[in-house]
Amino acid sequence: MKELPTSIDKLTPLQLFNLSGCSELKELPTFIHKLTALQSLNLSGCSELKQLPTSIDKLITLQSLDLSRCSELKELPTSVDKLIALQSLDLSGCSELKELPTLINKFTALQSLDLSGCSELKESPTSIDKLIALQSLDL
Repeated sequence: MKELPTSIDKLTPLQLFNLSGCSELKELPTFIHKLTALQSLNLSGCSELKQLPTSIDKLITLQSLDLSRCSELKELPTSVDKLIALQSLDLSGCSELKELPTLINKFTALQSLDLSGCSELKESPTSIDKLIALQSLDL
């Protein structure tokens, strides 16, 4: 799948959206923010995905974001700091990811963070000690 149909924006009660393995998907549409009940977004293996839309910050009920093996993803939008319900963030295998947003410290509900295989990631943010609920950290 190269792009999502626009009719998906009508699925407002959707809680789990699994797009894993959509290796030709290059971007998420900006209308993703209309999925206001979304709790889990799995984009693992979307190896052509280069960026997330800034409108992802509207997914305030999102608890799990799996971006593992999104090997073309270079950065996360700074707006991800609004995802305060996020409990699990998997960035393993994001080999082009260069840095994490400095406001990652707002993820106070984050319990699991996987950064394994992020070979271009030079350093973790200094505010990582603010992740008070963190139970699992994989570097």
